This record gives sequence, structure tokens and C-alpha cells, in this order.
Amino acid sequence: MTEFYLPSHGKGRIHCVQWAPLTPVRMIVQIVHGIAEHVERYSDFAQFLNQRHALVVAEDHMGHGGSLAPGDPPGYFYGGWTAAVDDTFSLLQKTKKEHPQIPYVLLGHSMGSFLTRTLLYRYPDSGIRAAVICGTGWQPAPVLRAGLAMCRLACQKEGETHTSDSLRELIFGSYNKRVEDPQTPFDWICSDRSVIDAYVADPLCGFSETAGLDRDMLQGIQMNQRPENLARMDRKLPVLFVAGTQDPVGNYGKGVRKSGEAFRKAGMQDVTVKLYDNSRHEILNDVEKRQVYQDIFQWISSKIF
Repeated sequence: MTEFYLPSHGKGRIHCVQWAPLTPVRMIVQIVHGIAEHVERYSDFAQFLNQRHALVVAEDHMGHGGSLAPGDPPGYFYGGWTAAVDDTFSLLQKTKKEHPQIPYVLLGHSMGSFLTRTLLYRYPDSGIRAAVICGTGWQPAPVLRAGLAMCRLACQKEGETHTSDSLRELIFGSYNKRVEDPQTPFDWICSDRSVIDAYVADPLCGFSETAGLDRDMLQGIQMNQRPENLARMDRKLPVLFVAGTQDPVGNYGKGVRKSGEAFRKAGMQDVTVKLYDNSRHEILNDVEKRQVYQDIFQWISSKIF
């Protein structure tokens, strides 16, 4: 794994990593990570792809991982949601310029899935050949409006960089409700206890994000769901939605199916939805991860070669 930095569209610089195969590169996969985590959690998946001739790149979003500058608040997007999307796009542009003939794939997980969905309509001519949307969801419009109102109020009263227990409870508080005998507030992310323990022990994971990021993320989701934005995507782009049926972010599969239906309704011509019965939110870390890895790789290969 090699590391480098790019200027951020918000503030400072973003930390980027690259996992390179030992064999000639046949595809590029860019991973877009989720909230309150960092790119190095994807090393196992990246190495799996390396063994199959894939170059893998990723960046830590502002306020996350190696992009968190001393003195800056964890979990805050300077410049808002679109600045974070543009940071992801900067890495895409740099990597494509270095490998102009290699098929390029975007894979976004959780918050990264929503950032990826924004990028798909913001940059429909990006040149990517396929997109994998992992651990995503769909929120009813009234829920989004109510959540945004609370976020904006919190930002006005306490400031954008303030962390709000009430907002965190609003967004994540119900996620453990279907987990039998949860041992931590994060059991909903995965059924593999070793993964949960490592997440809890990692100082770069599980922190309370800012009220500003909560607001930005809900705004991003709201923008993603607007029909006029869905209609801006490249209709010929193959898209794979993958998630666990035990994932509360996707409303246990319902929100994932709804997202797929919305893409098809917007005119997207090649949309696949695949759900895994025994997996929670982080299907790339859960008990079926090897099957998930293989399924994703086979789907990508079928679309770009």
C-alpha cells in the first residue's frame, strides 16, 4: 500500500492510498468509505482485488482517517457535501489520467454509497465503466425533512462543528433494535465479533460526527433522491446494489430495492440488486464476505470486459 495526498476542495488535503497488484493492471476500483471509519479498513478486500489484476485506490474523506488535520473536528466536511464529492472525483481524475485505457469502477459503502450516488449525477461523463453501491438506503421525504430541520436547528444553536447526542440518536439510535443481545452500540454493523471489537478499539472509528456532517449527509441523500438528479446519470452505466438483509441503513433490504427501482424508473438500463440474508451493514466484513467479494468481482468483470 502506498500513500499520497491531494488538495481538498474543502480545507487542507486528503489522504489517499493505493493498493497495486503484482501483475499487469486490468481494472481499477476506487473505494469510497463510510462515516466514522477510514480507508485502511478495506485492505483485505483491496488485496483480494489485487490478486485478480485490479489496482485499488481510496481516499479518507475530510475529518476522517489520515485526512483529519490536527485541531480540526472529526467528522466535519469543510465546504459541505459537494466538496467531499469533489474530493472523491479528484482522485478519480488523477487515477484515470495515469491509466487512461484501464476500465474504472466506483464502489461506495454506506455514507460512501450516498457520495457515490451524488457523483454519478454530478459527473455523468466521468468515464467510469460500472458502479457498485454497497450498504445504501432510501429515506421517505417527510423523514428527511424532519431530520434536516433538527440538524439545521442544532447547527444554529450549537455550531456546525458541535457533536449532538440527540442527532446521533435520531440517525443511528434504532439500528441495534433487531440485534439479539447487543454488546456494543455498533453491533448492527457486522455479526463478526472480531470486526466489532476492532472497530471499537480503533480511535479512527466510531466517533461522533458533527451536526454539520449530519446535515450535509441528509441534504446529500435528499438531492440523490430527486427525480431530476436521478435523470442526469449516464443511463448506460451498469450499477450493482449490494446489501445485507439485516442492514438497518437499507431498512433491511426495502430501501435498497427502492433505490434500485428509482434508478430503473429514471431510465438506467442495467441495474442489479443483490441481498445477502445473513449479513448486516458491512457486508465486506461480515460472515459472507468471501462470497460477497467473489460476487462483486464477477459482476464487475461481466460488465467491463
